[in-house]
Amino acid sequence: MKNIILFAFVGFIANSYSQPQKKITLKKQVVSEKKVIIYQVFTRLFGNKNTTNKPWGTIQENGVGKFNDFTDKALTEIKNLGVDYIWYTGVPHHALVNDYTAIGISNDDPEVVKGRAGSPYAVKDYYNVNPDLAVNPSKRLEEFENLIAKTHKNGLKVIIDIVPNHIARKYEGKSNPKGVQDFGATDDISLEYARNNNFYYIPGQPFQVPTSDNYKPLNGEKNVLIDGKFIENPAKWTGNGSRLAKPDINDWYETVKVNYGIKPDGTKDFPELPSNFDSKSVNEHFAFWKDKSVPNSWKKFRDIALYWTAKGVDGFRYDMAEMVPYEFWSYMNSAIKSKNPNSFLMAEVYNPAQYRNYIKLGKMDYLYDKVATYDYLKDIIQGKKSPDGLTEIQKNMFDIEHHMLHFLDNHDEQRLASPEFAGTAEKGKPLMVVSATIGSSPTMIYFGQEVGEAGNENAGFGTHSRTSIFDYIGVPNHQRWMNGGKFDGGQLSDSEKKLRDFYKRLLNFTKNSSALMGKFNEIQSSNRNLTDGFDSGIYSYVRYSQNEKLIIVTNFSWLTTSTFNLKIPSQIISTWKLEDGNYKIEDQLFGSKNILKVENGVGFINIKISPSDNFIYKILK
Repeated sequence: MKNIILFAFVGFIANSYSQPQKKITLKKQVVSEKKVIIYQVFTRLFGNKNTTNKPWGTIQENGVGKFNDFTDKALTEIKNLGVDYIWYTGVPHHALVNDYTAIGISNDDPEVVKGRAGSPYAVKDYYNVNPDLAVNPSKRLEEFENLIAKTHKNGLKVIIDIVPNHIARKYEGKSNPKGVQDFGATDDISLEYARNNNFYYIPGQPFQVPTSDNYKPLNGEKNVLIDGKFIENPAKWTGNGSRLAKPDINDWYETVKVNYGIKPDGTKDFPELPSNFDSKSVNEHFAFWKDKSVPNSWKKFRDIALYWTAKGVDGFRYDMAEMVPYEFWSYMNSAIKSKNPNSFLMAEVYNPAQYRNYIKLGKMDYLYDKVATYDYLKDIIQGKKSPDGLTEIQKNMFDIEHHMLHFLDNHDEQRLASPEFAGTAEKGKPLMVVSATIGSSPTMIYFGQEVGEAGNENAGFGTHSRTSIFDYIGVPNHQRWMNGGKFDGGQLSDSEKKLRDFYKRLLNFTKNSSALMGKFNEIQSSNRNLTDGFDSGIYSYVRYSQNEKLIIVTNFSWLTTSTFNLKIPSQIISTWKLEDGNYKIEDQLFGSKNILKVENGVGFINIKISPSDNFIYKILK
């Protein structure tokens, strides 16, 4: 959700972490045996075959995908890309502009809904799913349960979103299990803050709808609920931490902030973890919280996560997790792991100073590697930085690199192939090779990325370069692969077919490579300014395990073919125990052969690499 303006919560977050950070013991963690691949799909858009793409179009005009569009064929093709997990984005029932009153769902006010289809991060009912996604909305939960089962049958695991920091302005738990009270049901609304209140309040002031000269709900379309009013008295703090009764139009005004026991002055009103808990197991974290009194909101979100875990959901992606204290995550994640020890828990965190707290104390499996690797790769392809700096990023995160999930596309970011990012899908190839091979962490791709989707549509509330998460829209390149529901790529161009083949080769290689779960060494310093023809766009490194040795070379330039003699330093040749002589090497993407020549304990490879090309050379036995 981070691409929406965040300034309003900065002061609150700063206060929330005003106390000294826990001292973290830096240890190289034990990693899994192979790479993990996640395929993110925006569930509402995946199966939509409609190509109308009218800005601000209705569900009838622009269409919508359904749970049952994920056929066995579709899931098989996703699995064959090398995928382990599907992250079904936008599944929990969120606020939207559509009439489902016939099945007991109240209409949402467009003045507190972004777009027409609504933000998936303004959840309206955590115990049910988006009715837009069901063929029969009255049986929407059953239809999603069927999709969970079908996904598992096809050898894939399921991730869904949990948005802990904020919920829809008009939250209504119509599907609460017996005994579960709604958010705010027992709050003392006369107080700005109370430990067991679910929300923060602005006593004595009613909520006022934000206004702007440049924005009108539903683009100015008439709607009986658009009247400049939304009844909320007293007003609640807005999701991004704004304490204004009338939020700014750039605030997360469609949501309200959840109270986790952080007082308005930023101090903590709950038990803190002992100083040595960075090295404790998840079971010890679970035991710690058993006899502790915690804020009511902690219990509510724990119960939501366990509800979905019991339905077979294999993991969660946590939206804006850093806006919630890491002590809560210790409580929440240890409870989840107590039910499913293999649960996959990944989080959106953008503050590098807090990474180790959320991993080691919050017990997150994975955090977004956005601020370091992603941002740096984007700068490289836009000509703002040299690729050499990637080496320092790896060194700085040595102890946690396995936990830093890599991606180039997701629902928040500009599409890799868009003019605002790489410019073309071809230019994105070296970024993808580095993202997928430089570390041992999981790799995530976003549906359509593998066929070059550029997000060019004017969807309405959403802007071009990002596939809209707020509107009913089609995804053109993905639709060509979908081919009317055949999921065979029948409408793809030759270049799009080749691109998908590249992704398929790369992802399947990475998930089966022991070297990529092993060690990393830079070789840039042995080649930069020392090797003729080693141009500014070249980046190279080695990855290795006991049984596999890789030399990876990428060319970020889209203009220059580079020819040079790549040097493999003596310390690497010695570590690999290679004697002087010639060694056959083979590219693991497309099979081209070459020779590694070792002389006087130093290795050399004659390289000719085209613009945006890549080699993943493996030393053959």
